[in-house]
Amino acid sequence: MTDSRDSDGSLLPDSERLTGFGRFLRKTSLDELPELFNVLKGDMSLVDPRPLLMQYLDRYTPEQARRHEVKPGITGWAQVNGRNALTWEEKFKLDVWYVNNRSLWLDLKIIAMTIWKILIREGINQPGQATMEEFNPQITQINTD
Repeated sequence: MTDSRDSDGSLLPDSERLTGFGRFLRKTSLDELPELFNVLKGDMSLVDPRPLLMQYLDRYTPEQARRHEVKPGITGWAQVNGRNALTWEEKFKLDVWYVNNRSLWLDLKIIAMTIWKILIREGINQPGQATMEEFNPQITQINTD
């Protein structure tokens, strides 16, 4: 991504900052490969909820925060069930479901499903976004009221 900003100095949306090479990396999921080093170091798992931005930590409900009961992962239940096409609420619900139901069999199923999702390139972007909109529960709540 570029560091392009508007006249006020704010970063432009991801879709406007993403380069052609960046789009290729995202479509092929090659942008995830560096995370394998974190798995080898033991900081991440192959399968568990995806890590999110640190700035989101104080925005979680207690139920949503349960996703942190496990290490962050490269892929997870939310990724194979919609990835960035899901709402934040749907992602968190799937992440917590995974925390409650994790098993070796489920992890193997998620890995197989991940390979398939990469091959068919499904759910890479949220509609209208280059990646995913920022998690902001106040805005989400206003939009659903």
